[in-house]
Amino acid sequence: MLLAAGSGSRFGHSTNKVWLPLAGQTVICRTITNAHKAFPEARLLLIINPDDEAMAREILAKEIPGIEIEITYGGSTRHGSEYQALLHLKNEINSGAIDVVLIHDGARPLATPALYKKIAEVAILKGGAIPTTTINPVEIDLNHDTQIVRVQTPQGFRAKELLKAYESAEVDGFVGTDTGACVEAYFPEIKAVAVEAEVSNLKITFAQDLKVAEALLTS
Repeated sequence: MLLAAGSGSRFGHSTNKVWLPLAGQTVICRTITNAHKAFPEARLLLIINPDDEAMAREILAKEIPGIEIEITYGGSTRHGSEYQALLHLKNEINSGAIDVVLIHDGARPLATPALYKKIAEVAILKGGAIPTTTINPVEIDLNHDTQIVRVQTPQGFRAKELLKAYESAEVDGFVGTDTGACVEAYFPEIKAVAVEAEVSNLKITFAQDLKVAEALLTS
């Protein structure tokens, strides 16, 4: 799942930053390409704002015509977008056709295929995996651990527990700060394992972030 349903408000642009150019290709297409390199046979789901659909389909067809990717609409919040995407995958999750889900911020175009693979491997084994700035892999209790870490995406979780957590959250009106927070709230027995993050896996939030990403790519 690649989240791209936000706006360009913090970036200071009328267009969602994921559709802006980054060293000759849009931010989101770079994100999609790296995800596809990690899992060429995996199901890729792009979550967008419905107002962006025409533009999205045109850009995807032009820049990455060889990559098959589904499109669905997001909600008004990040949590809402994740919930809508999980509903889109619900039948396959319940049937067992999808056993693990990775959720990645489309505005992090430099996450490497190696990071995607590591998150998926650990999520399958442990139930959940999150890239953090901790050096050694540890199991983190997101509600009770005193250790402070900086968190990135992609975050990966076993699909059935992830779906159930978001369905329960919808009933309760719970909104988590990120994917891991929602899973921890409803499945405290799942301790997300901290996978070593990548320094270059920055999020494009402000205009200067785009310049930093361009410098990293050209170097």
